[in-house]
Amino acid sequence: MTGLTSNPTIFDHALSHGTSYDREIARLVGAGLKGEELFFELAIQDLARAADIFLPAHRRSATVDGWVSLEVSPLLAHDTQRTVAAAQALWAKANKPNLFIKIPGTKEGLPAIEEAIFRGVPVNVTLLFSPDQYVAAADAYLKGLERRVEAGLSPDVRSVASVFISRWDVAVAAAVPDALKNRLGIAIGELAYKAYRDLLETDRWQRLANRGARAQRLLFASTGTKDPKAPDVLYVISLTAPNTVNTVPEATLKAAADHAFIAREVSRDGGDAAEVIASFEKAGVGIGALAEKLQNDGTQSFVKSWRDLLKTIDSKTEARSGSHA
Repeated sequence: MTGLTSNPTIFDHALSHGTSYDREIARLVGAGLKGEELFFELAIQDLARAADIFLPAHRRSATVDGWVSLEVSPLLAHDTQRTVAAAQALWAKANKPNLFIKIPGTKEGLPAIEEAIFRGVPVNVTLLFSPDQYVAAADAYLKGLERRVEAGLSPDVRSVASVFISRWDVAVAAAVPDALKNRLGIAIGELAYKAYRDLLETDRWQRLANRGARAQRLLFASTGTKDPKAPDVLYVISLTAPNTVNTVPEATLKAAADHAFIAREVSRDGGDAAEVIASFEKAGVGIGALAEKLQNDGTQSFVKSWRDLLKTIDSKTEARSGSHA
């Protein structure tokens, strides 16, 4: 899949380590914008241009590829109604057919996903960590499509479901023997893939597909290797599967272009993933509890990145305001 994703950390790095945005920030400050409003104006400008760049790929692939993603404020992760309103407003403002709005798959995010899909907003479900969390997100997606069919609307509203991989291995690195290190994230990805394929074979999905729905694609996120002792393309070569997406970080993408190879395709039935996860359970790792913790920690990490981004925006805003004082 060809496309691009964004998050607060990426934007914060670009803003704080360069001057490319300074002229536009000055213009927006002059127009009275600040904080979140200023950031979203910048982000939509960037991602609208990116969407235009990827539009030929989007069209060539019958609208399957060539998507870009913009995240709602992480501060809304536990606020269903405001998430829906923000998602709809951002998508309408960008006005690009190949733009996903990123909504976290938290407890409060699930009904927001359903409602956004019902309203016709393409969604990238983020912050999923386990097969169970993926299935809950997929269910929210299907509910949104089913409501559209009941309302006489087209069910062709796209989505991807992003399952985070490497954070599992970081979380258990100090608690498991060497033989199990850097194996949990891949096993989680394999079981998520099995759940994905299982869903596509259900009568529920087939009914929607017959009405024109397109599958919510499984996306492997956080696939940069964190352990310096492990191969830098570990997750890229281990999670290769048909009709999936991998949002590869830039450094990992370059490494993959240089020396990656397909170790194997993920097995339709998950291969030995269930046995691998049983080994972690035996070693004292509670998979369900850890999945919940990772999602909560991920939400808080996104909030921190968001606050850091807004601080960077504020500092540049103040600098621009001071220069005109």
